Amino acid sequence: MSEYYIPATSLTYQEEIKKSTFIVHIAHTPTLQDAKAFIQSICHAYPDARHNCWAHVAGHPKGSHVYGFSDDGEPNGTAGKPMLNVLMGSGLGEVTAVVTRYFGGIKLGTGGLVRAYGGCLNHALAQLPTTLKIPAAVIVAQSEYGQQGVIEQYLTQHFTVLKIEKDYTATIAWQVELDYREAKRACEEIKDLTHGMVEFAIKA
Repeated sequence: MSEYYIPATSLTYQEEIKKSTFIVHIAHTPTLQDAKAFIQSICHAYPDARHNCWAHVAGHPKGSHVYGFSDDGEPNGTAGKPMLNVLMGSGLGEVTAVVTRYFGGIKLGTGGLVRAYGGCLNHALAQLPTTLKIPAAVIVAQSEYGQQGVIEQYLTQHFTVLKIEKDYTATIAWQVELDYREAKRACEEIKDLTHGMVEFAIKA
């Protein structure tokens, strides 16, 4: 688990290469479903384009299951794969790029297409605002009712807590979502705070 950069906003970038128009569309897509929906929206927006080639890293940049690409009618390996290589090289996560091409009458050849699709996306990424995403971890524990106030106050004052969920039965079942970098320390400090009576554990 580690932090990574994601698109802070969507971006559209246009470039002309040997009379062909290349329009790059980039969006923040946290999931594969988001990526597919974005690709579909671009295809609907440019139905007259000869090609809408795409690539995505729809999740953590090191999660190979979130990779995908398509040449959409261009010669095999000349569009989608070069675009995916650019996205992977950028280190960005949760990102999808679609390059719409309007053919200008001059053939670029396979090498020219690879350079065009990869190059346009590189130029677009250079203009893309990004933001750092900090993954969350979940810590869980059981506590007595009398410890509730001191635990919650300590967590919210000393850590980057995103969400606290409590299930009330004979005891309180805690599920706390917080910055993953702070999870281990939170477990240790709550144990000290409660003199070993409450032990949080990082949820797998």
